[in-house]
Amino acid sequence: MKKQKTKLLSQIPLPYRIFVNEKLIRTIISIAVVIIMLTMQVSAAETIWTKAKAIMQDVYNQIVLISTIAAVVTAAVALLLMNFSKNSRTVDESRAWLKRIVISWAVLNGLGFIMAYITPFFADGKWTG
Repeated sequence: MKKQKTKLLSQIPLPYRIFVNEKLIRTIISIAVVIIMLTMQVSAAETIWTKAKAIMQDVYNQIVLISTIAAVVTAAVALLLMNFSKNSRTVDESRAWLKRIVISWAVLNGLGFIMAYITPFFADGKWTG
């Protein structure tokens, strides 16, 4: 079995050098075609700010959902500990945790409420209510 000698790129005549990296060229063209095909045309009525507002409202709704579920579960555990514990220290700690849970949930959802419903009244520095 004879070993074939590989030619260096500089030994290949100039017009044929492009075909040496044919696989690379095909890959680059394929990526370009996929990028062009995957780009979506945005309607003229939708600006980047309206899309950002929609995304932020969706994120806020998800945060409210997750925080509400977490608050309910942890409050239930605190209430169970408070009601079924025979140790007064555990009851006091459960009561303190229940207060923290309620305050945290109210602050988190209150800030979102202010951002979602109150700030549009002050758009452009003017009261629009």
